Amino acid sequence: MYRAYHSTLNEAETALCDTFRFALISSLRMPVDKAISEIYKKDKNVPDKLSWAAFDTEILKIRQLYGVGGIYEITLKVYPYYQAHNRYGIDEIIVNTDGELLGYTHILTYPVF
Repeated sequence: MYRAYHSTLNEAETALCDTFRFALISSLRMPVDKAISEIYKKDKNVPDKLSWAAFDTEILKIRQLYGVGGIYEITLKVYPYYQAHNRYGIDEIIVNTDGELLGYTHILTYPVF
């Protein structure tokens, strides 16, 4: 069987590896949003509507759980912000490629000015 090989068409303004990284992080938006909500729910000083951005999120670790192409566990470092990207905190969030929130660690809260 003849198989044609070609490169992935990257229709983004970033290099292919960055495009994959941003696409992966963005696809995990729901469990990351859930983690941020849980982390800051008892914080009396939290500004309204914390958000986060894929371009400002780091992938710290990817762990393969069940063989190639199976489920992966991903540890992210996320920087929640309010208003025009005013950082409010730093958090490590663990999710899997099934979109499940597995855990999180709050690292730092910045003061609000």
